[in-house]
Amino acid sequence: MTPLRYGLAAFLLVMAAGCSEQADAGVSAGCDARIRAQAGHATSEALAAASLPILTGRVVDGAALLGATAKSNITDQSSALEAATLDQLVVVTVPSLGGQTIEAFGLALGKHWGIGQRDLDNGVLLIVAPNERKVRIEVGLGLETILTDVAAKRIIEEKIVPAFSAGRYERGIIAGTSAIVAVLRTSPVRTSCPAAKVAA
Repeated sequence: MTPLRYGLAAFLLVMAAGCSEQADAGVSAGCDARIRAQAGHATSEALAAASLPILTGRVVDGAALLGATAKSNITDQSSALEAATLDQLVVVTVPSLGGQTIEAFGLALGKHWGIGQRDLDNGVLLIVAPNERKVRIEVGLGLETILTDVAAKRIIEEKIVPAFSAGRYERGIIAGTSAIVAVLRTSPVRTSCPAAKVAA
């Protein structure tokens, strides 16, 4: 989950410079079209980022599901996990996914926030969208062999969903957080992630 490298203005400046270098080769029209296409893409990304929650700490409770004690519990678990393994875990609840699938939302949020060490790509997001009745565990590439899809699914199905079905959101989120931490602590040694190095 690597952070965005350029703001919109910097991105457009880079594209314009590249096209000016090719103008003498008679491809300025193509470059103009490419600038417009890239500008539209960058604008869409900027607008999408504007709709994402702001990273304010290890718990971002936009849906107001957690009390002070629960937030403290999750924060302590996340902090201890990072001290032991360097992994970064953030729990985020949102009142709405804004019409996106939770998979698309999770990818966009992970990219925007850049959770995890850059050379390890070892960030994890536990995302809860109660109004859409969706839960997702977004895992950085560097942890996918530890917190596998199978493990994440089991945590959601066995630890989180039963509590949610009973209306116990705090209990489900804390149980899910504890289960994620337990899995990640089984393998404390971290190695650099090749994909993260390329993205950097």
